[in-house]
Amino acid sequence: MEKAEFDKFAEHYLDICARNIRAWGGTPDFFARYKIADVRAEMERAAAGLEHLKILDFGSGIGTSIPPFRALFPNAKIVCADVSRQSLDIAQSRFPDAAEYVELHSNRLPFDDETFDLVFTACVFHHIDHAELPVLISEMRRVLKRNGFCFVFEHNPWNPLTVRAVNNCPYDENARLVGSGKMRRLLSAAGFPSPRIVYRVFFPQFLAMLRPLERLLTGLPLGAQYYAVGRKPDVLVRQKVSSNAYPMSSKKHRRQLAGVSPSGL
Repeated sequence: MEKAEFDKFAEHYLDICARNIRAWGGTPDFFARYKIADVRAEMERAAAGLEHLKILDFGSGIGTSIPPFRALFPNAKIVCADVSRQSLDIAQSRFPDAAEYVELHSNRLPFDDETFDLVFTACVFHHIDHAELPVLISEMRRVLKRNGFCFVFEHNPWNPLTVRAVNNCPYDENARLVGSGKMRRLLSAAGFPSPRIVYRVFFPQFLAMLRPLERLLTGLPLGAQYYAVGRKPDVLVRQKVSSNAYPMSSKKHRRQLAGVSPSGL
């Protein structure tokens, strides 16, 4: 989806989203909260420091993740980045002092190396040309501090209700879902050793009484959504990028991913 398309839907995003997920009986806030709660739980299990983090919300849209981030990471500095200026303006009007808002103009993230402790993105990658994903994930890794975490939440193309919701959603008209296997390979190729996949949201509202069982099902590839989590190594090793590792669109993309020519992304 292009910037103009995101701008077109920004004003009515919450209403469209709420209608689209009605079958699950949740709200946009419910989906935002569970994601940030999972992020905090993962970082706690890894004994990562949780105080005074710097967090990048990549593809932040109208700021749906800001309230749970503020609740669960109260001392964090949050940077919301998006290609849609209108979405960022709406987010800033909703939460004027809760975050810094940065408009993106290219695949090159406008941040210095090792700026963030956590890079988070939720249901953004299926809007992006898959050929661009290796470069973007490489950029996300670049701006992470050593030992920093990268969380990528996405829709699961193996879940039929998810596929139906995406097919019926106006702002997903040009979406192309990313499977968990491909996501794991993308993170691994970008330099995140042994990324993990966790499946989430198994039960719609009429089966809500079973939701406490979801923690036993996170390895079952049928949840409505999933997340991939990778951690940047403390000791950095230069990545060797094979021309056959991913079907990138050009030799230029391969050079960019390898770090040979980072400018002009």
